Order: sequence, then structure tokens, then C-alpha cells
Amino acid sequence: AVNQPHWVVGVDVGGTFTDLFVLDEKTGQARIVKVPSTRGEEARGFMNGIAKVTGNTGADGAKEIATIVHGTTVGTNALLERKIARTGIITTRGFRDVLEMRRRDRPQTWGLRGSYTPVVPRAWRLEVDERVLADGQLHTPVDLDQVREQARALLAEGCEAVCVFFVHAYANPGNEQAAVAAVREIWPNSYVTAASEVLPEIREFERCSTATLNAALQPVVGSY
Repeated sequence: AVNQPHWVVGVDVGGTFTDLFVLDEKTGQARIVKVPSTRGEEARGFMNGIAKVTGNTGADGAKEIATIVHGTTVGTNALLERKIARTGIITTRGFRDVLEMRRRDRPQTWGLRGSYTPVVPRAWRLEVDERVLADGQLHTPVDLDQVREQARALLAEGCEAVCVFFVHAYANPGNEQAAVAAVREIWPNSYVTAASEVLPEIREFERCSTATLNAALQPVVGSY
């Protein structure tokens, strides 16, 4: 059909520029387009790039697109610039400092040097009574009243996102799942992360840090 979508678009949205690789499947011709990005309205740069290629703006240009392959540095930039959401952590009693202590087995973790500032300050890393053993055995059921209390405390501090991270939840996520359900009942948005859902693997720092970044970046990438 004459009006059949025929553009294949690869787009990389950066903080300064939006780069597009555009292939016309009708003619086999390819073009590279660079347009300015609009922070907070990243779709505008993308559509401007499409208009530059197709000659159409808005929905008319979009109708000609058959496939979009999309990548962005919005999340990476937000993390590097620390322009992330105010985030809290609810964790097993005695483990609030996992994020800050890391694994402590290398002088420079991953070869990185310099000071290390956790993405979540200690004051927003709160503890509750619960414990699962390494083999998955339930030692202490989670205290859901404490979970709700800590969630409300984080909301009072202005936290927009929260990560629930319990020790050994990869072996038995029961306590963590119950806590997440309790938090979601009172949290005013969907930015509630369960560490065992994001990375259900052994090693506490890796699971905690990955899930915490997921929580902290959800509002940024979600609005994007």
C-alpha cells in the first residue's frame, strides 16, 4: 500500500542532543539526524527529528513509522548528576548500612576511585524486625505494623520512592512480599520496589544497590 509505514527509526535521546538513524524501507536509503533535546519533554526532540526526515509533523509523521528502536541516557544522566527521586529503604534490622558498606573486599570497588556517597542517606534507611536464614528458613516473621510505620516515616520525610530490601529474600521472598504489599497499600504512587523482584540473587550489596537505583530512577524515567 502507498501509505504503508516504511520508516525504521533508531533514536538515542541524550541530555543535549537527540540522534536519529532513519532507514526508508521503500528506497533503502538511510539518514542520520541530530536535533536538540528538550529536557523534561524528550519526545519533542524525537518528533522534531522525524519531521526533519519525513517533512510531516505530529501524528502525520508518526503514521509513517514502521519500527522504533529506542535508547536513552536520561536515567544514566540523572544518576550521575544525582537528580534522582528522594528515596527511602526499608530493610532487615541491623542491615541499614549494606548500601554504604558495600562488600568491603576491594579497596576500589570495580576499579573506581574517590569518595563514595550512597544514593540514599542513612536517615532514610529504616529497619524493621524480620529475618530469613540463608537456606530460606523463616526465622522471624515480618512485623507489618513496623513496616507501615516506617513507610509513613519516609513519606513524612518527603520520599517519593521506596525500596524494600530484606536479607536472604532471594531464598524465600515471603517476608519481603508481605512488606511490599503493606507499603503499596499506603504509598501514594507506584514507585515501590521489591529487591527480590528486581534481582533475586545471592549477595546483599548487589541486590540492595540494584533495587535502590531502580526505585530512585523510576520517577525520573517514568515521567520521561
